[in-house]
Amino acid sequence: MSISEKLLHKYAELIVRTGANVQKGQTVLLTISVEQNEFAAMIIEACYKAGARKVNVDWTFDAHARLNYLYADQETLSTVLPWEKAKLEQMVEDLPCRIFIVSDDPDALNGIDPGKLSEVGKCRRKVMKPYRDAINGKHQWVIAAYPSVKWARKCFPDAEDAVDRLWNAILTTVRVQDENDPVEDWKAHTDFIQKKAAWLNAQGFSSLRYSSENGTDFQVELIPDAKWEGAGSVNMNNGVFYIPNMPTEELFTSPAAGKCEGTLVAVRPLSYNGQLIENFSITFENGRAVSCRAEKGQELLEQMIHMDEGAAMLGEVALVPRESPVNQFGLFYETLFDENACCHCALGMGFREVLPGGNELSVEEAREKGINDSMIHVDFMIGADDLAIDGIRPNGEAVPVFRNGTWAV
Repeated sequence: MSISEKLLHKYAELIVRTGANVQKGQTVLLTISVEQNEFAAMIIEACYKAGARKVNVDWTFDAHARLNYLYADQETLSTVLPWEKAKLEQMVEDLPCRIFIVSDDPDALNGIDPGKLSEVGKCRRKVMKPYRDAINGKHQWVIAAYPSVKWARKCFPDAEDAVDRLWNAILTTVRVQDENDPVEDWKAHTDFIQKKAAWLNAQGFSSLRYSSENGTDFQVELIPDAKWEGAGSVNMNNGVFYIPNMPTEELFTSPAAGKCEGTLVAVRPLSYNGQLIENFSITFENGRAVSCRAEKGQELLEQMIHMDEGAAMLGEVALVPRESPVNQFGLFYETLFDENACCHCALGMGFREVLPGGNELSVEEAREKGINDSMIHVDFMIGADDLAIDGIRPNGEAVPVFRNGTWAV
């Protein structure tokens, strides 16, 4: 790997101080692969230099996950043990800054029974969801990336320097270079996204209409007082601004749950539960996914849609222009990047924070206002090069928002 230690430290500092924006006295929970232990040390040190009170680490390991699914029985894997619940309870008490470093092999669980994956995920998410709901909007968090060898080879299968190429792609899209000031570049970038959000919020659209020659023909209703957001969020507990995704190019909102019609065609593979779903489409009637087709991963896609009552409805619509810097590098096989390459939607849980005072609403109150609720939130990419999106005002007027996969305004 040719990336310099100086550049790695620069990246770690950006993740900690701009992404999570760790404050003095806060606890930090870092989730990272054991293979990236040296980078973990850099992040831990950056957290302490930012004033963190304590940094805890949850280590992940693809091979361990795969072996668990191969040899342990479903009931054992589905059980959330008392010590795991205690950790979740402590998280609710501490409200830590959470830093997630993704580097997973997209094929890590390839060949594992999709039914087993689905049932284990369903059982564990059901137990963990109340804890997740309890900290929603009350802590800072960020997802960033570090390339693993297997991930790099998946992205650049014919390249001898695959890891270096993936490093270049990651650092370019998060605006970390040898000579630049990434903090200033991120400030300019977030300002641009927030100006676009202000324009969308001023339009008063009641719905969005999507069309593409690939078969996408879809309309979704918007919640009247839900806002478009992008770039960053604010921790309602302390007022701290943070950037949840690095990279980020999207503007998003949560649509009205159960109020959409038509077909969405995916333009990129979806990595879900360590397996790939490829060349797929989803058709909605009366607001719910009623059918889906996939050349690869059909069973997994069907099980995802039936994970719970809300899994068949949309929780997010997001706008990303095709000139996104992420798009120039092709497929990443990782949602963090692929969702920031083009427009996407998400099945499952919506975002309470897009509503006025949303973070103070209970899950039930948010649901009554039209926000979908689910154990899952799974983004899939629909941003074809010819994608057209119109914003529809309550009087029926259609306003071009996207043409040919990019902003029409």
